[in-house]
Amino acid sequence: MNLALSDEQEFLREAARGALSRVKTVEAAREALEDGGKPGELPDLWPVAVEAGWTGLLVSEDRGGAGLGVFEAMLVAEELGRVIASVPLLGHVLATYVLDRAGHGDGLEALASGDKRVAFVAARPPSDLGGGWTVDAERGKKRPDAPTVDGDGTLSGSAHWVLDAPGADVLVVVATRDGSPVAVVVEGASVTEARRYDQTRSLGHVSLDGLSGTVVDAGAETLANAWYVGQALLAAESVGTVATCLDMAVQYAKERFTFGRAIGSYQAVKHSLTEILRRLENARSLLLYAGWSAQDKPEEFAVAASAARAAAGSALDFGARANIAVHGGIGATWEHDAPLYFRRAELTERLLGGTHDAYDRVAGELLTAASA
Repeated sequence: MNLALSDEQEFLREAARGALSRVKTVEAAREALEDGGKPGELPDLWPVAVEAGWTGLLVSEDRGGAGLGVFEAMLVAEELGRVIASVPLLGHVLATYVLDRAGHGDGLEALASGDKRVAFVAARPPSDLGGGWTVDAERGKKRPDAPTVDGDGTLSGSAHWVLDAPGADVLVVVATRDGSPVAVVVEGASVTEARRYDQTRSLGHVSLDGLSGTVVDAGAETLANAWYVGQALLAAESVGTVATCLDMAVQYAKERFTFGRAIGSYQAVKHSLTEILRRLENARSLLLYAGWSAQDKPEEFAVAASAARAAAGSALDFGARANIAVHGGIGATWEHDAPLYFRRAELTERLLGGTHDAYDRVAGELLTAASA
């Protein structure tokens, strides 16, 4: 097994970093908070994604995409996480992944080129945690059933905290028909914007009752894989954000002096920084394995992606908190950037089932193996 990046992958990562460096994403996140976080105040980064070709990352070349894999999408996601970019890409990538794997070519080229934007209304596949397809709850811990679709293509139900749903031209909804999962391509859904404490993350509550769409028999395996691709992409974003938190904390620990010494020379600060690094490297290792398994050992991808999501979520939570602590009093103030990364950490922890769901998925795998 060779987890070293190829020359093409290194180029993709550097190109993504270069494209994002031209936009002041962190400053924009601060301005959105200071102005009350009203929709439309963040910069439109969709043209950046279109120019870079990210909109067709997981679409085959014969359908107008880049024909790349999950590993490459994770590299781009990591760079987005580094600068807490507000580009509505994650939901678009997951939706195009499903349509491409299902062989649904109608309109896919427009999505791959970025002429239209799509969002993915995900559902968690059955596991030992529950026997049905479920969506995130608006409130509380009980997960509602996924939307349903009848034989005429009419949908019933709703979904909450849907990534990148506001402003999307098309939705790809995971719904059940006679108990089996299908994908439904729908336009004109009612989407209520649901921004919270992280203004850089676009979320929406989607109402589907009475809407008609095109049913795509994507298959349970593809739809389940899409859920775990989402876990891997969130893990990659988290790894990028942790890396930035570590860089910020280390730089400040070198520059801030007290009692004639840089604070980085004190044992308590050293231990804190080392712990961020340990968690970061652990998450990155699991992330690399998830990317590899997506291509070379798909039967392990679900648990690998879940392990990466769990480790990256833990690393991000610790790293964002430790970054504030290392900066001391200034780190907790409105004027500093550290709280912006903490906001991203707290919201990311709760998306697509949350990191606790990923931990449960890994624990279930380990218990099954132990029983065997």
